[in-house]
Amino acid sequence: MLKQLKLSQTLKSEIDEFLNLVSEAGILFGKALERYLKDDFDSFNERLEAVTGYERRADELRMNIERQLYLKTLIPENRGDVLAILENTDNVIDTIKEALTRFSAERPEIDEAFDELFMELTESTLQSIEWLVKAIRAFFKDFGAVSDHIHKVAFYEHESDVAAEKLKRNIFESPLSLSRKMHLRYFTENVETISDCAEAVSDRLAIYTIKRQI
Repeated sequence: MLKQLKLSQTLKSEIDEFLNLVSEAGILFGKALERYLKDDFDSFNERLEAVTGYERRADELRMNIERQLYLKTLIPENRGDVLAILENTDNVIDTIKEALTRFSAERPEIDEAFDELFMELTESTLQSIEWLVKAIRAFFKDFGAVSDHIHKVAFYEHESDVAAEKLKRNIFESPLSLSRKMHLRYFTENVETISDCAEAVSDRLAIYTIKRQI
């Protein structure tokens, strides 16, 4: 029999806000890279600053939720799973901020010929984040939809891998210097890592989902 999670309305609201921050940080990541590729560094840095604020607020919410979980009436065997979900999901927004920070610090010079592939990679990455957020929401509100959403995370993570592979091949087939090729490969992987992180969370969520069904 499926065990219901006993969460207060306050906890539900804070978890919703936490997930909203993760989703919006992903959207801002895409907007930031779009501005970066157009050499609009002021707009890029504005979005980086916003993501930094989201990351800080997400940390505050996570810690507050964790405190409440130990004070409120949540089924003990599920409490650890909920804590792990929040902590692992927090890693996603941390990874988004770190990726943008690296772009800001190192300013890789991306040829216009690679813009479309960079945005294709970014879009797949953002979809993996969005479906992860949906999967986590379903874990708390619509349990029957969790597996379908997890499948979508895996699908878009694979799409990110395909886009990243294509981009890296195009980079290394170009006439750029080896040092620039290596730098662009690094930033390709910098974006790709976000979808890897999202899939890692969804893999663990799949395990917690099975546990709730036992």
